[in-house]
Amino acid sequence: MEYNIALQFEDGVTGFIKCEADETVAEAAYRQKFNIPVDCLDGACGTCRCHCESGSYDMHPDMYIEDALTEAEAAEGYVLTCQMIPESDCVIKVPSSSEACKVGKSTFKGKLQQLNVLSESTIHFGVDIENPDALVFLPGQYVNISIPDSDETRSYSFSSVPSAKQAEFVVRNIPNGKMSTFLSDIAQIGQDIDFEGPFGSFYLRPLVRPTLFLAGGTGIAPFLSMLKSLEVAGVHHPVNMVYGVTNDTDLVEIAKLEEVKQNHAWFDYRTCVASEDSSHERKGYVTSHVEDEWLNGGDVDVYLCGPLAMVDAVSDWLDASQLKPSNFYYEKFTPSEK
Repeated sequence: MEYNIALQFEDGVTGFIKCEADETVAEAAYRQKFNIPVDCLDGACGTCRCHCESGSYDMHPDMYIEDALTEAEAAEGYVLTCQMIPESDCVIKVPSSSEACKVGKSTFKGKLQQLNVLSESTIHFGVDIENPDALVFLPGQYVNISIPDSDETRSYSFSSVPSAKQAEFVVRNIPNGKMSTFLSDIAQIGQDIDFEGPFGSFYLRPLVRPTLFLAGGTGIAPFLSMLKSLEVAGVHHPVNMVYGVTNDTDLVEIAKLEEVKQNHAWFDYRTCVASEDSSHERKGYVTSHVEDEWLNGGDVDVYLCGPLAMVDAVSDWLDASQLKPSNFYYEKFTPSEK
């Protein structure tokens, strides 16, 4: 038995290691050349103190001393990787940069196999990866995709699940943008596509309470990955979504949301369009279309992915409502105009 351990570094890089049964995280990391902070290896110094965001593990108090990790810290999910033995897949936040830990960024090579114009503003594409088993990420994370025949990259969130053989993306079609021009006018099926990653601290945590997804524009992409992952894992709490766009034609991938809703009682969603010229039944911004019961009196985890202005507006809305969600995770993006 072995488990996938995601190491989240302070600079946004995520590294993945395999941890065997009865092996500590520190042992597994060093075996795979990840130099995470560690010193004594005896649970006495606290150098390897990290925070376990999700997963189960064995780390009895008699494995370390209180000076290294207090009882209160242990209760909050802090761990000593030199004593932590995983009993499931885990996500661990490491208080150090990937560079300091000598963790190299993973590069993946593949070939373009899907290319679909979903609307005037949105393109979907899929890439067959040379080594798909090595492509591990957390639902919601992104990669930097190289623009062919260029030194530039663009950051896009996966819309596919980590276990998929093909990496898929839903991206904005920006007039005269370099990547948009490539995808719209130049790209050919079978063409080489490279990307680096994964990156980002916006990813799906274990569902332990009702959850609200707020998506703006192509911010729908990471939620498609999350929903597909939840379908596989199973859900015991309601998940609701409001998906907002600027114009009617910007609403894409609705069929995928509807399929999840029809197949799973735990999921419901709304769509809305901001433009006053819209013919959509719900106009305005996402905050106007959140059902009160979805907020569960504040006992809710909120995930938001959208443009910078949307993130600021939702933050202001939460402050004005005096409602503090249990957790508020967000990813804000500013599309490149070049």
